[in-house]
Amino acid sequence: MDVLTLTNAPDAPFLNQQRTALERRGVRFEVCAVAGDVSGPDGRGPLEYLQFVRTVRRALATGPSTPGSGDEFDLVHAHYGLTAPMALAQRQVPVVCSLWGSDVHGPVKPVSKLCAPLCEAVIVMSERMAADLGTDCQVIPDGVDLETFRPECQTEARERIGWPADEYTVFFPYAPDRGVKNHPRAKRIVDTVDGTLDRPVSLRTVSGVPHERIADYMNAADVLLMTSHSEGSPNAVKEALACNCPVVAVDVGDVRERLAGVTPSRVATTDGELVDALASVLEAGERSNGRDHVTEVSLERTTDAILEVYRSVTGRTGTPSEGVAQVESPR
Repeated sequence: MDVLTLTNAPDAPFLNQQRTALERRGVRFEVCAVAGDVSGPDGRGPLEYLQFVRTVRRALATGPSTPGSGDEFDLVHAHYGLTAPMALAQRQVPVVCSLWGSDVHGPVKPVSKLCAPLCEAVIVMSERMAADLGTDCQVIPDGVDLETFRPECQTEARERIGWPADEYTVFFPYAPDRGVKNHPRAKRIVDTVDGTLDRPVSLRTVSGVPHERIADYMNAADVLLMTSHSEGSPNAVKEALACNCPVVAVDVGDVRERLAGVTPSRVATTDGELVDALASVLEAGERSNGRDHVTEVSLERTTDAILEVYRSVTGRTGTPSEGVAQVESPR
């Protein structure tokens, strides 16, 4: 099967992880990426997206270049709502659209809602996204690689990354300038807890490291703190669970579902609840039982589910695989 992938974030770890897993199942990919960087010096605006239409049409006209491929792509997979119009500018092959979260909960939502009913299949990451989108879709969270993200000795993990052993370490796995992740709130919560326990409490912000190294930070941390304004199905939470790292998070995306039955971990809403939850989890001083609850979103299972979507829209099968939640739009 030959798939043309459209994306505005070609370096997204979860996208590349998903693609690699599908390639192991025999899917061949070619990637078209929107030019520019939304936060970089080159910028990215409407012009880049308009030019992207020509890029996509040219790729479809040329066909796959991977050895062993056919003359035409079997489908177009548009990742993120803003790439869906470019996928739909042609009708020669089916379109699958994956929505990531901010394109349903944020300002891009009108584009996503307009395009979703025109696609052969729409994938969202959580039931909450499905409800907000309001059209037929399938819930398939991004999968977590249980081989890379697994529990290891906390002391050894701290030694590998150079974190001190005499503090409570709160892990925030995003760049502080990513506004949707709400770093100021995380800092405010940690600053409030610091000084109330028997050891200092430190907020450790990490970004820009190779994705596989994040497992060391998950194993070294005492807790993962998530304060995002919105999420789809945050990979950081699932990766923390796979490493048995406790999680304290606001109620966004599918966080509440993922943390159901996980101890010690907490979902909170107000600053006061976050402070109490963080202090409580740190004082417990235990690793979580998260790995027992994350197998249903393993990379293997979600890869099976996406492959079944591909087969369905290309007419190769009509039966969704186990683990794919079918969500019909409200009538």
